Amino acid sequence: MTELSLHVLDVAENSTKAKASLVTISVSVESAADKITISIIDDGCGMTKEQVARVTDPFFTTRTTRKVGLGVPFFKMAAEATGGSFSIESEPGVGTTVCAVFGMSHIDRMPLGDMNATIHQLIVMHPECEFLYLYRYDDRQFTLDTREFREILGDIPFDTPEVSAYLKQYLSENESEVNQGQTNI
Repeated sequence: MTELSLHVLDVAENSTKAKASLVTISVSVESAADKITISIIDDGCGMTKEQVARVTDPFFTTRTTRKVGLGVPFFKMAAEATGGSFSIESEPGVGTTVCAVFGMSHIDRMPLGDMNATIHQLIVMHPECEFLYLYRYDDRQFTLDTREFREILGDIPFDTPEVSAYLKQYLSENESEVNQGQTNI
C-alpha cells in the first residue's frame, strides 16, 4: 500500500467483517514528538490469544477465500520501518485494538494519504456500523461521530447524495482547519 489511509481502510474493513457495531479510528499527529499515532478500536467478535499471536504472520488468515492475510503484517512493517511500533490486543466477544506509531519525519514513512476519503467510504459503505473518527494535529482536533449524525438525519441514509456530499465537505473543512496549512503529512 502506498499510503497509511489505505492501511486504515483495510484494518477497519476487518472490523466490519468482525461484526463490530462501533469502530473508532484515531489519527494523532504530534509534530514536537515527531510521530503519528493511528489506532483502530472495534467492539467486534475479537480474537483468541492464539489468533492475536499469529495475526502478523502473512501466511495466517481466518478467511476461507484465500490462504494469506497481508493487511495487518504490512501495517506493522510500515510502522516499524519508521522506528515506530505496532501493537494489537483482542479479546473474544469484546473486540480488537490496533495501534501503530510512525516516525513522522522518517524517510520510509508513507504519506498519511486521503483519510477523508477512507472515513467517508467506510461510513457510506457500512450503514450497519457506527464510526467515531478523531483527528488531532498537535493541540487542535475534530471529531466525526456517525451516532450524532444519525440523531439529526433520522432514517435518511448516509449514501443519499446530499448527505454523502455533506460528509465529504465536513471532513475536508475540519481537517483543513485543524491542519492550519500543514500539508506534509
